[in-house]
Amino acid sequence: MSKITPEHLARQAHVYIRQSTLDQVQHHRESQRRQYGLADRARTLGWDDVVVIDDDLGRSGAGVHRPGFERLLAALCEGAVGAVFCIEASRLARNGRDWHTLLEFCRLVDALIIDEDGIYDPRQPNDRLLLGMKGTLSELELSILRQRSHAALMQKAQRGELLTTVPIGFLRARNDRIELDPDRRIREAIALVFRTFRELGSIRQVLIWLRQERIELPSVQYGPEGRHVVWRLPGYQILNKMLRNPIYAGAYAYGRTKTVVRIEQGRQRNLKGRRVEQPDWPILIPEHHEGYIGWDEY
Repeated sequence: MSKITPEHLARQAHVYIRQSTLDQVQHHRESQRRQYGLADRARTLGWDDVVVIDDDLGRSGAGVHRPGFERLLAALCEGAVGAVFCIEASRLARNGRDWHTLLEFCRLVDALIIDEDGIYDPRQPNDRLLLGMKGTLSELELSILRQRSHAALMQKAQRGELLTTVPIGFLRARNDRIELDPDRRIREAIALVFRTFRELGSIRQVLIWLRQERIELPSVQYGPEGRHVVWRLPGYQILNKMLRNPIYAGAYAYGRTKTVVRIEQGRQRNLKGRRVEQPDWPILIPEHHEGYIGWDEY
C-alpha cells in the first residue's frame, strides 16, 4: 500500500535545498540540479503545490542558524506540509538536534520524508528507525570529514606551508613559499613603517607622523580580476595588524586566532577571530622566510 495518501497530496510538498559553502554553490552545479529536480519528482508523485526552499544555499547544516530550515519547521507546525523532499539526510541536517526535531514535527503532523532512496513515514517504527540511522550516519560522516581535514591542515601548517592569504609586502611563491614583494616601492613603504616605529615606539605616533607627512601605504584588495594593490593613507588598524604580524619578522605562525563557540537562543554561534597569546600559538617557525625585521626585534 502506498504511503502517500490523498490527505498528503492535499497539502504542500516542500523541497529543501542546501549546499554547505558558497564555493559549492558556485562550482558544484550538478548537485544543485539534482536537488532542484526533486520538485519535478514531487509533481510526478501527485503534488500540485510544490514549494522550493533554497534559502540555505551556502550555509552549513552543522547547527548554525538556517533561515530556510526554520521556514520549513514553521510550515510543518502550521500543518501545511504533506511531504518534505531532500536528496539525502545530510542536506536537511548535519546534527542530531535538528534532525530529530524535524522527524518529531513530521510525526506529529503526519508529513512524509522523501529522498532519492525512498518514502518514509515517521509515524511507522521501522521508518523512524531507518531515518534515525540516516541522521546518525550523516552526523558521523561530518565528524570524520572534519577530523581528517583538520589533521591534513595541521600537517601542512607544521611544514609552514599552509597559507590562506599573504599580507602586503609578500608574495606566494612556488611550493607554498613566501617571498618579499619584488616591487621596490612597496618594500620601501613597509620598511619605513618599521623604521619609524623603532624611532617613535608607538603605533599612534607612527600613525600621526605618516598622516601629517601624507605618506600613503600599500594595501591588498581582491576583486573580479584577482589581487591588486591600492595606495592610501593608513588607519590605526592597518598599522596595528602590520606591526603585530610575525610574518614581517620572517616567522611563520599558525593559530594566532581561534573560534569560540557559544550557544545563543538554542543555536550554535561561532565567534571567529579571537586572539591567542603568543605562548599558546600551536605552531611558530622563526626564520621561515626573509622578513622586514629580525625575530629578536619582534
